[in-house]
Amino acid sequence: MLKISLEKTSFVETKADLGIVFVVDKNLKHPWVMPAVLKEFGYEGEGIFFDQQHKILYVGIKSLNPEMPFDPEMLAEAGTQAIRYIKKMPFATAKIGIYGDKKMMESLFLGMLLGTYVFEQYKSKKSPPSSETLKEIFVANECFDGADCTLSPEDFDGAFNKALILAESMVLARDAINTPPEDATPLFMADLAQKIAKENQLKCFIGDEAFLKQEKMGAFLAVNRASAHPPRLIHLTYQPKKSRARIVLVGKGLTYDSGGLSLKPADYMVTMKADKSGGCAVLAIINALAKMEIQAEIHAIVGATENMIGGNAYKPDDVLFAREGKTIEVRNTDAEGRLVLVDCLSYAQDLKPDYLIDIATLTGACVVALGEYTSGIMGHNEALKTRFEDLALTSGELVAKLPFNRHLNKLIESKIADVSNVASSRYGGALTAGIFLGEFIRPEYKDKWLHIDIAGPAYVEKDWGIHTAGASGAGVRACVAFAQDVAKRG
Repeated sequence: MLKISLEKTSFVETKADLGIVFVVDKNLKHPWVMPAVLKEFGYEGEGIFFDQQHKILYVGIKSLNPEMPFDPEMLAEAGTQAIRYIKKMPFATAKIGIYGDKKMMESLFLGMLLGTYVFEQYKSKKSPPSSETLKEIFVANECFDGADCTLSPEDFDGAFNKALILAESMVLARDAINTPPEDATPLFMADLAQKIAKENQLKCFIGDEAFLKQEKMGAFLAVNRASAHPPRLIHLTYQPKKSRARIVLVGKGLTYDSGGLSLKPADYMVTMKADKSGGCAVLAIINALAKMEIQAEIHAIVGATENMIGGNAYKPDDVLFAREGKTIEVRNTDAEGRLVLVDCLSYAQDLKPDYLIDIATLTGACVVALGEYTSGIMGHNEALKTRFEDLALTSGELVAKLPFNRHLNKLIESKIADVSNVASSRYGGALTAGIFLGEFIRPEYKDKWLHIDIAGPAYVEKDWGIHTAGASGAGVRACVAFAQDVAKRG
């Protein structure tokens, strides 16, 4: 990871190979700017301009909130853009000033750290290692506009350490999600969980096929039936000395989804390595929270399997027996993630959670509803949904609440089983999937449960925000922010 260090000197006095100046809302009236140069080249504060003579990189930031100089996520994005631009140049060091308070600098550091990310494990020709290009960012303890906004060493350390933990955890999730299904099997997921457990001294339990049968996880096992790779239920536990609440996270870990006998079209199979994004996210979340030594008990549960085709594949018209004691009519084998999740959610409820959150790339309908960049929040407790939404937005993730309503429930009714795995209508598919999961939530946990559909932002095949093309690590920042709030307030 990129090294970032705090200096006692001003921006001008700090020695580095080049300087980075973030220009907010075209404000070019501060001492670091050289207006004659900018005027000569017609730069007015939008986009990126590199003054080669004075070795200063200008990065424009447009404020989205008129009540704030600039919002933290815009600063994070600008930090990412700056690092992407200069990491291809032969500069070992760069310098910036102070841009706002501890929270603002945390966002800037996160953006810069993630700006170095590439996934090139499968390329024969790789980019130069970071040791040959940008090595360190110096933070001059001087505010960008001359005001008194110096950062104490304690605040700097707090901001940088949190940004570093988040960045490393998001990279952990991204690397796992980006890994092709030939290598990223359920056993790969189990090995990754064991590495996280060892590094953070977590409890780790890996349940095999015999365990799933013992637990009567008939829905989970049915999805795995045609795969050459055995399934795994992964359970990591972080138990601090003091805990204000128990948070149980459940992640969908479909290491590949062909659609099963309800086979996906060829174009829709590409990127299905990302169907494990929810599972990778919960592993990254517990990794981050353990490193932050949060005062809340955290459980991360992943149902890892493939959904493949074969002579023994589960079929439309099958009736499955779920762990929670309900039967499920299969009408589409491509609605498989919810089948794995309901058995994992049943297992999770035995842990008596104060908060139960599942994270899944569950429906294309959620992408239709909210677009590629926004996750959907569903559940029965409106106050809890609002709390999660507010904290997620503050973290920098884009989320939006979606409303359940009683009229949608009848769409998943079955004439031969307790419930159908797909709705009888194509409309509201994200909601009916969430309602299906809700059928397996016990009454005492209805108000403690949230379903987060990350199908849109989990994997996008172009750069956006602080994310490179491919896996984003969606859900990590949002859930870390939520867990930190729970640790403070209960």
